[in-house]
Parts: sequence; C-alpha cells; structure tokens
Amino acid sequence: MEADSGFGTLLREWRSRRRVSQLDLAVEAGVSSRHVSFIETGRAQPSREMVLMLARVLDVPLRDRNELLMAAGYAAMYRATDLGAPALEQARRALDFMLRQQEPYPAIVVDRAWNLLKANNGAVRLVETFTDPSAASEWNGNAMRLMFHPRGFRPHIVNWEAMAAALIQWLHRDVLSGIGGAETRRLLDELLSYPGVPPRWRTLDLDVSTAPFLAIDFRKNDLHLRFFSTLTSLGTPHDITLQELRVEAFFPADAETEASPYWRAS
Repeated sequence: MEADSGFGTLLREWRSRRRVSQLDLAVEAGVSSRHVSFIETGRAQPSREMVLMLARVLDVPLRDRNELLMAAGYAAMYRATDLGAPALEQARRALDFMLRQQEPYPAIVVDRAWNLLKANNGAVRLVETFTDPSAASEWNGNAMRLMFHPRGFRPHIVNWEAMAAALIQWLHRDVLSGIGGAETRRLLDELLSYPGVPPRWRTLDLDVSTAPFLAIDFRKNDLHLRFFSTLTSLGTPHDITLQELRVEAFFPADAETEASPYWRAS
C-alpha cells in the first residue's frame, strides 16, 4: 500500500509544471527512475541532500524549496531578508546604482507580485504625467495595477490591448512557473475582472506575442512617448527576497521619444 507523501505530491506538481518525466528527472539527479517513483508515492524517504538536488534540477524557486524541505521533514534553508536590512546593503546600493544610471528614463524595482519597491525620478515623473493622482490608492503601488487601472496608465496607452495581453500572459507564466505565489494569483484574477478585459485572456497563451520587444505607446494631448522595457534579475542569489526582485528599465523605442523635450523639462 502506498503511503501518503506531502513531499511526493509537491514533487509531482513541480515535475508537471516543468514538463519533466520521472525518467528525465532521475537522469539529471543521478538516481534511478524507480527511486524517484518511490519518493513520489511515499515508499522512500528522500534525504535532505536529495530534496535539494531534485529542487535544483527542477529549478524550483528558493521560497518553494523551503516548502519542499519542510514537507520532507527538514528545516527550511533559505531566508527572506527585509530589503531594508543591513545584510542587504550591498544589494540596495547595486539597485540604486542601476536606477540612477537609467535616468532620465524610467526604471523600477518590483517584487514577485509586481509591488513597487523602488523607482527612479524618471519613473515618478512618468506616473505623475500619465495618471490621475487622486487614484494612487486604487492601484496601491503595484506596477501591474498601474498599467491596467482605468485611472492609471490605461487611458493614455495607445496600444493598451496588445500590451496588456502580453502582461497578462506574463502573469500566467509567473503563476505556472512558481515565481509568483498566491498573491500573484489574486492579482491576476483582479486584473482579469477589470472592465474591458477580454475573456480569452483567462487562459495561458504562449503565442500571444512573438516579437522580441513590445513597445508601450503613451499619448496625452500633444505628448507622445514610446518605450520598450527590459527585466533584470539578480544572478544566483541565496536569499528569497533577492531572488524575487526584478528591475524593469524603460528605453526610448524611437528617435522622437529619445529627443523629446519632455526629458529636459524641469
């Protein structure tokens, strides 16, 4: 009779997310597929080292590696240090340097649920230019809400539907990959409930955009700015907070935006 295994259930879920067979997982981990099968069904208890090996092979985020460890009966290994803590001073300095280097163009730092943690002057100015200041509490410091909210950027984005469709799919992938957690799932559900959001966006569509960059086209009265953005993450961090940070930098998508007097105005 097979034993109930919380770890085995989680392992199967991660294999399914990564679309990895028991055999492929076993080969990469250097064990037999029978052993992987026994672990998943609770007939074998994995060592702490085996839990970490399987998690690395499946590229499980650090937060969820803790969950796997605890499900297997071991103590959590990875910490989630507050970004303002002294231990992360060097990381904060690096982030601040990246934001300064992006001036006068916008750049922000977000967590895994797209909550704004840091912003440079260019980003603050963009928000002040293209949003209703009285609605700030409605998008509540979240970059995705800022894009989707009717009183946020949305009324001033010319190509909003194409851009928003790509962002929704990004959130779907965050949830599927495990990068996003329950908070990201709730955020996705909230954005899908906004007026004018097509029902077809409720499902994952990996082919929604095949372009290497998707420009965001802002227009307000005579002001017209086009950007593309890049996302940067910190390499091989051993802290949950650092692994989940993303830096989004906005660059001019055409010569007119780059040369706009907007950047020289005080």
